[in-house]
Amino acid sequence: MKATIIFLAAIITTGNGTGELYAAADQLDEILREQTKARQEEKAKELKANEQLDNLKRDQQLQRSQQDLDRITQQKLDPSQPQRPEAGQIQQQLDQIKNDQQLQRLQTEQQINRIQRETDSLRRQQQINELQRQQQIRSLQEQIQRNQLQRDLENLRHQQQNLR
Repeated sequence: MKATIIFLAAIITTGNGTGELYAAADQLDEILREQTKARQEEKAKELKANEQLDNLKRDQQLQRSQQDLDRITQQKLDPSQPQRPEAGQIQQQLDQIKNDQQLQRLQTEQQINRIQRETDSLRRQQQINELQRQQQIRSLQEQIQRNQLQRDLENLRHQQQNLR
């Protein structure tokens, strides 16, 4: 940016007409548009990377929850008894969370692709900001779901221990 301003100043002071001034202003405007577009593309890439990292963390948490649930169901006193309803419900919740996350990943990928194709830089920035806001909300909602699932697993684990 500093180099651009110095470049412009040099053109203005050495130029001998308004034609060069307008040409320099056009060049500066084009450079600024390109820089803005590059920053927005970088921001979109950063959003995508953060989303992938969040997805990995959620997958790990879900995998741990699944392992806990599997361990609980294997520790039943009598293997001939049907699976407890609580364990079945937790399994359904876990499966639903996995499906929701997979769907959300695809939708986020589509949004990022749409943002990258946007030609209007102001609109592109608005879309990036909206996507960030949606990701923050979704992250908090998923955290609440995971916490509830963990509480349910803990309750089930305590019930299993009390039956012994």
